[in-house]
Amino acid sequence: MAYSLAVTIPYTAITIIFIAVAAAVAAFVRKRSRDKCLRDFEDNMVTLEKTAGKVVWGKLRVENTGLEFIYPKKHRDDKGHDEASYILYKYEFPNIGVVIRFHDELSETNRRKREKELKRTYHPGLLLRLKRKTKNIFKTVRDSVLEIVNLLVSQAKKAAPAGRMLTSQDKYVSQMKQELMGSVGASFEPLLERYIGHKVVLELIKGDKLFEYSGVLKDYTAEFVEIMDVNYELKEEQPERKADLVVPRKYGIIRHLGE
Repeated sequence: MAYSLAVTIPYTAITIIFIAVAAAVAAFVRKRSRDKCLRDFEDNMVTLEKTAGKVVWGKLRVENTGLEFIYPKKHRDDKGHDEASYILYKYEFPNIGVVIRFHDELSETNRRKREKELKRTYHPGLLLRLKRKTKNIFKTVRDSVLEIVNLLVSQAKKAAPAGRMLTSQDKYVSQMKQELMGSVGASFEPLLERYIGHKVVLELIKGDKLFEYSGVLKDYTAEFVEIMDVNYELKEEQPERKADLVVPRKYGIIRHLGE
């Protein structure tokens, strides 16, 4: 006598597991996805220049959802409100003109730390160059893996019955892919990579004016570029001061090698 075995696939359980995995991956990626250029200025007194002209000054705290500038002491605004910090959410990052770390505003501890960073950055040795090349290899591999995942998910959606489950959970698939792609903020840029640790000239757009600053290119991400040891003035009538800058790449362009 022939018997047939029917297997019931628990799609509800699979859906719940998939949602849980997607949420866990998203939470893990979000926790680690702070921009590394901005992170270099964390716990330092910095000045934020917004594109509209507003200037904010305070100790920087960097989170994956935005920035907080903590004032040295409470400030009372013109409406009588006490304010202890200024929060800039990630969706407001397009309003960033430049983030400035003036050397004469650093604590002694942060000043020594910064000097050590500059020595490591300017004309890095063989070991540091090898370390960066290794990281870039992993970034390239990660980009390739993400492309493969996108391809596999697209192909799986065409297969039944698993495809129907993936299609029904398209919201969570898209969310997980966006989180993973967002984590690739430190994208590889061959034109900039060869000038890391060298003096360069940065062109910075401020309103309808173009300014040039000479300094040492420390790092870059998909959104920002970080340059050290520049002469910077907050206003044209004020004297220049030594500073380090983090500039949005849509406003700041590394135009020339400076040495």
